[in-house]
Amino acid sequence: MDSKMIRRGAAGILATVLLCFTGVFASFASVDTETSENAETQGPKVESSITSCLINPDKKSVTVKVTSSGDMTGTDGVLYLVEQKPYQKNLEGRLDYAGAASFGTEVTYQFPLNEGTAEDRLYSRFVVAVWDGAKYIEVSDPHYITNPEAVAPNTAAFNDPLTKKGLNIELNMLADAFDLGVKHVGTNIAFHQILGQGIDYEYDGKTYHFDKRVIEDYDRTISALSGKGMTVTAIILNGWNDATPDLIYPGTKKSSKAFYYLFNAATEAGFEQTKAIASFLAERYNGSNPDHGKISNWIIGNEINNQQWNYTGAWDLNSYVQAYQDAFRVFYTAIKSTSANDRVYFSLDYNWNAEIDNKLKYGGKNIVDTFNSIANTQGQMDWGLSYHPYPAPMTEPEFWDDAQTGWITNDFNSPVINFANLSVLTDYMAQAAFRSPTGDVRHIILTEEGFTAKSPTRGDIPQIQAAAFAYSYYLVDSNPYIDAYILSRQVDAPLEVRSGLAFGLWECDMNQGDTIVATKRRKIWQVFRDIDKKKYTLEATEFAKPIIGVNKWSDLIPNFRWRSME
Repeated sequence: MDSKMIRRGAAGILATVLLCFTGVFASFASVDTETSENAETQGPKVESSITSCLINPDKKSVTVKVTSSGDMTGTDGVLYLVEQKPYQKNLEGRLDYAGAASFGTEVTYQFPLNEGTAEDRLYSRFVVAVWDGAKYIEVSDPHYITNPEAVAPNTAAFNDPLTKKGLNIELNMLADAFDLGVKHVGTNIAFHQILGQGIDYEYDGKTYHFDKRVIEDYDRTISALSGKGMTVTAIILNGWNDATPDLIYPGTKKSSKAFYYLFNAATEAGFEQTKAIASFLAERYNGSNPDHGKISNWIIGNEINNQQWNYTGAWDLNSYVQAYQDAFRVFYTAIKSTSANDRVYFSLDYNWNAEIDNKLKYGGKNIVDTFNSIANTQGQMDWGLSYHPYPAPMTEPEFWDDAQTGWITNDFNSPVINFANLSVLTDYMAQAAFRSPTGDVRHIILTEEGFTAKSPTRGDIPQIQAAAFAYSYYLVDSNPYIDAYILSRQVDAPLEVRSGLAFGLWECDMNQGDTIVATKRRKIWQVFRDIDKKKYTLEATEFAKPIIGVNKWSDLIPNFRWRSME
């Protein structure tokens, strides 16, 4: 039977009945000349929308629901559902399909997921198309599977600590971090340095090789942190590596101004390698092996509104965010299909509506708006936001007077959002348009921020540094929409100190080059240790009130947690 007869049979028999297809079907070998001529003169006037694309409870199949309207004249009368990989941008030359049904206002498709095979559809997107006798014509936006967590073997609850207190720590000072009562901690993973030799990993029918030495270093770090009960946040960073060109977005040139680069899901090789690495990391750090440890939060890239940290070259906002989201989905799917309750974030600096050229720098607000808009069309996810609300400028710790810079306002158009107007961020994210698929305010974590203990004009100001931390922590602790506050740093970094930024709880030895060696504690150390302890918190922060100019914390901080104790 030729393909034309198959198409006409499908159109005639399945007027209202679902067609389930279990694989890739026969090619369209013949062309209906009359249909093709009609298509050229009139063309199909059909619009479709994929309303859901979900893994079924059996964990082995997918159901896609579609609404359609319009006129099928010029087509064979069939609505085809065609699978695409993230790197496939059109249907040119395609003859296969995942499902087919006769035209209707509401159509449902069902087909196998094929997870773990070379035909794995877990990471695919799907598009509705019609056949004009010679080619497919897309009549819907693409849509991804939105519930990869349905197949996750690890369904353990998220490790949610009792307090929000976190710190970027030095691994050789883990005992000090334990004394400080650190609950959240961040660590970087160099994505571009993972492939190598020593560990073989089978994924979707292929074998990948990972650098055993590099991975075992991560094992020691992550297991040491999570083994102490800390919730670990991993920041996945894609540096330049001449040995792994497929991990870099195609066409990207190495830049002396770029620290990290955009992930690549835009080529077959880039997609396959990125998918395998993401899956390997998700599986290795799922908590099942205490020697490997557990990552609970995953941040994909760093401060993506500034291409200095996520470089690919001058792009318009929409194209840039689309390329980033394509890669983000690969990580999201790998992570959520492994550990259902892990959380996946993108990261922004404090430039909410500032330092924008729409080529290499974009406002954080515009990134959020565009990321969310694309996800609404292509399949919404439970993404979260990692934010960095440093003082403005960073060389002075008193964020409470940052409004005098002109960068801080208490509305959604504020050039900068930091601790001075932090509620603007959470108010924005609490809007209905930005909530998660379950209707909740999305998870927000503060993963990089600090207060310098040295001023370029006043010298050492450790009391003000400690006061700034106390005030900022109380703001976060009293805000129900922020889950974690990870301070930078445990110890000063000499490189940063030479730039006027002494963020540490400890001072460092400035005679050790760039090596971080702690010397003595600052005032902030004791404040950090006690601030989340009911018995000691108000006593530990009493010194800060005259510095900030307040009699009671509750006069300054809405919903102050310790109001009844003042």
